[in-house]
Amino acid sequence: MRLRSDIFVSALMRRVFARGDFAAVEVKGAEEAGAVFVRQVFRDGAESLHAPAPQSFFEAEESGLRRFETRLERVEAPAVAEALARERRFDGDLWVVSIETDDLGDLIDFAAAEPKDDGFFRR
Repeated sequence: MRLRSDIFVSALMRRVFARGDFAAVEVKGAEEAGAVFVRQVFRDGAESLHAPAPQSFFEAEESGLRRFETRLERVEAPAVAEALARERRFDGDLWVVSIETDDLGDLIDFAAAEPKDDGFFRR
C-alpha cells in the first residue's frame, strides 16, 4: 500500500529542513493519491524537475514505493514552470514541492537506483 501523498510530502519537507535546506509546497494536490513532482532549485538559478516514475519501473513487491525520474535537468526556471503547467492541465490533483539544494542526496528514490530502507519511505 502506498503512503498518502500529504504524509509523504510532509515527511519529505521535514527531511529537507533537517538537512539545513529549504522546501516549500508550491501546489497542494489530492491528499490521498496526488502525484508528487519535485522542483529542485540550484544556487546558480538552474532548476531540475523530478516526476513520478512510470509504474513499469516497479516490481510487484515495490508497488508502495514512490520513485522519481528526472524530466528536466539543470534548465532555466521558465522551462520547468512550462512543464509543470502542462502537467497541471493533465492532472489537477498533483503536488509540486520546491526544494532549494544542489544535491538531493537520499531525499527521494530514483527509478534507476536501488530503494533506500530508512524505515519510513519504504512503506
